[in-house]
Amino acid sequence: MERDLKLMNRSRGLYFLGILLFFFLGLIASPQAVLGGQDPQESSSSASGSEQQKAVEAPSDVSATTEIQACQSCHGDITASFERTPHWKTMNDTRGGHAKQGCEACHGPGGDHADDPSKPVFDFKKATSEDTTDRCLTCHASGSEHLSASNSFHRQNNVSCTSCHSMHHATTREHMLIKREPGLCYSCHLQQKAQFNMPFRHRVNEGLITCTDCHNQHGTSGALEGDHLVRQVRASSSGDVVCFKCHTDKQGPFVFEHEAVRIEGCGSCHIAHGGANPRMLKYSNVDLLCLQCHTNSPGIHATVMDANQSHYEQACVNCHVKIHGSNFNGLLDR
Repeated sequence: MERDLKLMNRSRGLYFLGILLFFFLGLIASPQAVLGGQDPQESSSSASGSEQQKAVEAPSDVSATTEIQACQSCHGDITASFERTPHWKTMNDTRGGHAKQGCEACHGPGGDHADDPSKPVFDFKKATSEDTTDRCLTCHASGSEHLSASNSFHRQNNVSCTSCHSMHHATTREHMLIKREPGLCYSCHLQQKAQFNMPFRHRVNEGLITCTDCHNQHGTSGALEGDHLVRQVRASSSGDVVCFKCHTDKQGPFVFEHEAVRIEGCGSCHIAHGGANPRMLKYSNVDLLCLQCHTNSPGIHATVMDANQSHYEQACVNCHVKIHGSNFNGLLDR
């Protein structure tokens, strides 16, 4: 009896072993059964091509750290300095709304370049100023002061982001600038550099004020004074809100306004950067400055210019002391 049970169990084992062997041989003879009718070599090739396409077209699926490590094998000198920049900090840190960005975020897909270095990626040194700016604005356009950069005077004069900023070799941690203000601005604005060396000037060279305290280097959607990128903090027809940030006593509101201040702005009398005249006035003779507008004003008989009059050499501001505005009378004399 016991012998019969052993034979029966052995027969069952051989039976199941035969079924498994049959199934395995079927897979070898017909691989399409598990590959959906697709040749295994073709499937492998397709998968490889798909992965390559994925690496090229969708680099965001690859971690930024992996990108850096791949690029570092050839560009070690660049990645070494890049590690000290704010861009590096945001590579795998999405706090503050930053996306995970690696090399490909700026230089484009690099899979082909990694396989064959002769195949280029986006090169900022060879790109046009427009292409460079557009590339930077893919991240820096929304929710920042760069909103008007695409229409700024800097861009219209072929000044790109990399004219002032260095992604890999910045000398300042703040804003990743090539050099600090005002030296950076002086690289192009030589006339303004000379004005800041005049006897009466804003204290830019002394570090008490910076160019970007008054100017928005990326452009502005507010009022402009001439062709200057005046930074606006609120709407103003004359564009002088930026002046009133410091010169608050001249802002008012006044019961009796000096229309030159309200309509034409501070620049109608003053040179913004610096000049040879006290109070940075456009003319050394204050009367000549006033007569630019008041030559034909009622009640003015050119007394300041007539040597036979008692008012000769008396400046207008000797009487009209509140030239920016008054709360007492329209003559602005108190």
